[in-house]
Amino acid sequence: MKALVLAAGKGTRLRPLTNTLPKHLLPVANKAILFHVLDYIAEAGIKDIGIVVSPDSGPYIREAIGDGSRWGGQVSFILQTQPLGLAHAVKTAEDFLGDSPFIMFLGDNLFQEGINDFLEEFVASKPDASILLKEVSDPRAFGVAELDPSGRVVHMVEKPEKPRSNLAIIGVYLFTPEIHKAIAQTKPSWRGELEITDAIQRLLEMGREVRSHILQGWWLDIGSNEGLIEANRVFLDAFLKRDITRAVSSHSTIEGRVQIGERTEIENSRVEGPVLIGPDCRIRNSVLKPFTSIGAGTLIEDSSLEQSVILENCQILRVRHLASSVIGRNTVLTGQGRGPDRMRVFAGDDCRMELE
Repeated sequence: MKALVLAAGKGTRLRPLTNTLPKHLLPVANKAILFHVLDYIAEAGIKDIGIVVSPDSGPYIREAIGDGSRWGGQVSFILQTQPLGLAHAVKTAEDFLGDSPFIMFLGDNLFQEGINDFLEEFVASKPDASILLKEVSDPRAFGVAELDPSGRVVHMVEKPEKPRSNLAIIGVYLFTPEIHKAIAQTKPSWRGELEITDAIQRLLEMGREVRSHILQGWWLDIGSNEGLIEANRVFLDAFLKRDITRAVSSHSTIEGRVQIGERTEIENSRVEGPVLIGPDCRIRNSVLKPFTSIGAGTLIEDSSLEQSVILENCQILRVRHLASSVIGRNTVLTGQGRGPDRMRVFAGDDCRMELE
């Protein structure tokens, strides 16, 4: 079994952050989204991993991932020169995949369950493909699957105006090499892309068996700044554990599940968990409220923050109350200690903002 991770998307709805950093390397709970995906793969014991990258994202992702030894495997990088669809990405990776079955992930989707049960069902039932599904309130924005009573997929369509079910395809797939034959017979959609949904539908038309696994826990599709904030909130709520063994002054209060990185100092401040603070940070005369993540090397002084994602090496100074915000790397945000009770900011890397 091999793994294929698609990480070539541009992330236009996550600008300005994605002007300088691929969306797959944006942090959720101070860990890159792509690292979470690779953790799922490592937990399943899959060691041969291909990552599809674009000319723009490739150098950054190669530097961040290295050879893959951190996840106990070997990573190959596969260049998709143009964004021509998910099935096109599989076609581009055909030399890497060979005649092996494989699991495919969209590199910006996170979910509560691991993939072990999904993988075990696939190995036991031996279909030609299996797809991970989730019930959603409005399936029109997704690929949609229709099932028979046994869980076999009988029909699939991409973004239908009148969906036949509420089961959305959430971006995790298991395939045998039969998918390559189906892709070879698939034509580009009206968007000019080779859709993986159309390729799986072609498998069905070829008489192949496609099964499904319905996800019971949460699923996060991180396609916007709001989605990044929500993913951070969900992860901190679900997984963060209290670890406050680091230096905290006697004039500070730490409440609830708070995790403090090495060499971080907290002085005359209040922290209300769940809050995650990276290493080498300085928190002075400030209040950190729930669902906030602070990247390494950040200084927060005379400020209040809530439900925000702060990347590495930032400075937030004299900001009365920052909420539901995302601040990029190496950015300085300076206020005057006054202003609105709640301020929301989306800032990219290397910015300097002075708030009146």
